[in-house]
Amino acid sequence: MRFTDRLPTPPAEALAHSEQLAQRIRAAITTNDGSIPFREFMRMALYEPGLGYYVAGLRKIGKEGDFITAPEISPLFSQCLANQCAQVLAELGGGDMLELGAGSGVMAADMLLRLETLGCLPAHYWILDLSPELRDRQRQTLQATAPHLLARVEWLDTLPAEPIRGVIIGNEVLDAMPVELFTLVNGARVIRQVEMQGAGFGLTAVAGGTYTSEYNPALPGWMRSMADTLETGVMILIDYGYEQKDYYHPDRSQGTLICHYQHRVHDNPLLWPGLQDITASVDFTAVAEAGVDAGLELAGYATQAAFLASSGLEELFLAALEANPANQYPLAQQVRTLSLPSEMGERFKVIALSKGFTPGLVGFRLADQRHRL
Repeated sequence: MRFTDRLPTPPAEALAHSEQLAQRIRAAITTNDGSIPFREFMRMALYEPGLGYYVAGLRKIGKEGDFITAPEISPLFSQCLANQCAQVLAELGGGDMLELGAGSGVMAADMLLRLETLGCLPAHYWILDLSPELRDRQRQTLQATAPHLLARVEWLDTLPAEPIRGVIIGNEVLDAMPVELFTLVNGARVIRQVEMQGAGFGLTAVAGGTYTSEYNPALPGWMRSMADTLETGVMILIDYGYEQKDYYHPDRSQGTLICHYQHRVHDNPLLWPGLQDITASVDFTAVAEAGVDAGLELAGYATQAAFLASSGLEELFLAALEANPANQYPLAQQVRTLSLPSEMGERFKVIALSKGFTPGLVGFRLADQRHRL
C-alpha cells in the first residue's frame, strides 16, 4: 500500500451506494442539531446495517479489495499463532476457540490444519463476524482448503451464550472499532463533531487546537464482555499500534486515523462513506488497562516479529522450504514482510490476556515487553 492523495474514482454503482449511506448520516446529523460525534460517523460508515463498509457485501480483503492482512500474506503467520493456541489447549486438556472477525477465513483454515497436525484441534471453532459477504467467503475458504474440519466451525451473531475454556483470537479487530476524535485546546479535550459541508461532510472548526488524536471509548465495555466470555484460557489480540507514551507523542500531533481504498492509503475518513476502510492505531496501554480492570491478567506483549520468532517461525519456514524448495524466494519474501521492522514486524504488536491460566506463553519466551506498557 502507499499513502496517496490520488485515489481512483469509484464506479457509479458504488457512489450510489455511498450516497444512500450519506443520506442516512445526514438524517442523523439533522436529528442531532447539526452535528454528530466523529465516533458515530465512523460507526455508521463501517457498520450501518445494510450499508456500512463491513456489512454491505463489498470486497474488502485481498488483491480485489482494499487491504491485505497477515494471514493473506503467508500461512506461516497462522501456523505460528496455532502453535501458541496448541500450547493453551494442551495445558487445558482440550477446549474451544473463538475468532473475532475472521476475514476471508484463511487464518481459520490454516490454524485448524496446523492444530490438526499437532493433535490439538479444538472441540469447537466459533467465528463471530457481522459481515454476510465475509461469512460466505469464510465458508468457501474452509470448504476448499479444510473440508474435513468444517463440521467443527460454527458462525455466531453474538458472543457465545456460555463462557468458553480455550482461546479467543482477534487479528486486526481493535483498529476497526469506532474512535472518539478530539483536539486539545488549552490542555482540555474537545470532542470533534462531523457536520454537513456542501455535498459532503466536514469536521466542525476548533479554535486554538494544538494536538489532535483519538481514543476508544468502547474499549472498557468490550473488554468486560470478553472477560465474561472467557471462563479459562487466553485471549490473543494482534494489531498495529503503540504504547500510550508513543501513541500520544507530540510528534504524532495529527493522530493515527488512516483509510484504505483499493490498496491506497489516505487520511480523509469523511470521503465516500461505506466504500473505504477507516482505522485507528491501537493504544496497547489502554488495552492492557481495560483487560486488567475487567479481571484478566496481562500474560504477554511483544512485537509481531518477536512473537512469530518465539512461536516457531524459523522451523515452520524450513519445513515449508523442505517440502517445496522452488518456493524459497516467495517464502523468504513472506517472512520479511511479516518480520522486518520496515514492514509489519515492529508496527504490529501481539498482546495476550489470560484468565485462570498461569503457564508462561511460548509466544513471548524470547521477548516479553509488558514493562513498556
